[in-house]
Amino acid sequence: MNNKKIHKISTLVDELPPSGIRAFFDLVLGMDDVISLGVGEPDFATPRHICKAAVFALENGYTSYTSNRGLKELLEQIAVYLIKERKIKYNPKNEILITVGVSEAMDLVMRAILDAGDEVIIPEPCYVSYIPTVKLAGGTPVILETWELPGFKVTAESIEKLITPKTRAIVLNYPSNPTGASYNKKELESIAEVIKKNDVLLISDEIYDHLSYDLEHVAMPSLAEMKERTIYLNGFSKGYAMTGFRLGYACGPEKIISAMTKIHQYTMLCAPIISQMAAIEALKNGLPEVKKMTREYNRRRKLLIAGLNDCGLKCNLPEGAFYAFASVETTGMNGMEFATKLLQQENVAVVPGEAFGAGGDKFVRMAYAASLSDIEEAVRRIKRFVGIS
Repeated sequence: MNNKKIHKISTLVDELPPSGIRAFFDLVLGMDDVISLGVGEPDFATPRHICKAAVFALENGYTSYTSNRGLKELLEQIAVYLIKERKIKYNPKNEILITVGVSEAMDLVMRAILDAGDEVIIPEPCYVSYIPTVKLAGGTPVILETWELPGFKVTAESIEKLITPKTRAIVLNYPSNPTGASYNKKELESIAEVIKKNDVLLISDEIYDHLSYDLEHVAMPSLAEMKERTIYLNGFSKGYAMTGFRLGYACGPEKIISAMTKIHQYTMLCAPIISQMAAIEALKNGLPEVKKMTREYNRRRKLLIAGLNDCGLKCNLPEGAFYAFASVETTGMNGMEFATKLLQQENVAVVPGEAFGAGGDKFVRMAYAASLSDIEEAVRRIKRFVGIS
């Protein structure tokens, strides 16, 4: 039987490349004594009191569906938290949606706002899902290259140069994955002026907001006249070490959140109730643990960056998140070659920079969401690899 027709894949999906992060880490499976500075996942266990809340939910019969938007108590806790910690006021009844991680929230917003041919400006380097979600929603990604900009930071001028009549939205992720770049209030206000002047939407992915070291994190919708122009995305994976709980949220104007909810109810229905119960506990009592973990990431950050610079691998001191985005140009290798040989020869896993954009061939990303001892040993191995020992 000829299955060519019935097994045909959508051309759009067929042409999408696999995640550059996951594709590379297939090489790591089965290897012994590998120090992984690759996947962006906290090495801390989820704080015990948050796990206990999940266990309590299971033991007490919280195993049902919830409202599409999420548990009423969680929506209200998020609203309270955002007023207190981020100076933003959202109505929990119609301006907040609980999602299965920030990744689902990003997918939902793209599908909710884009028509065929609408443009979305995406700074590169960027997280691997941004461009595919735009394409899958029928939109056109417009790349804002920051490879040569100071600190890999976008500026108001660099954004404005790319805005056209077809521009629907701009994505801003800060602190950034993969560079760790972030923005002070003055920088954000400058970007906000361009958003307002050109009447476009900002999609602000602030999942790493707690992991800020040198700058006080300022939420974009807290700025004047920006709440109605911003879709604010956040969640629990990074700051609270809750990656496996798969829980995020989106906040924004009622009309857009309702459209996102409509898609969500047909595709995902609702986020897991057990994860939502754990998130309630995280918001109520989790910040001391978050701050403790952030202090430890800061120690690791300084150790790794100093070690990389000693190796001749130029790297900015990241202002947030838990990634170092290092240039390997001095080694004479590109990022893929460097990452592959480092893994083969020294059993240290890093991500080639090209996973985060076409201009990343001179870079690798290293996550310092690993123990201090593992980072120390990784630096020793990298020094040996580049001929400094």
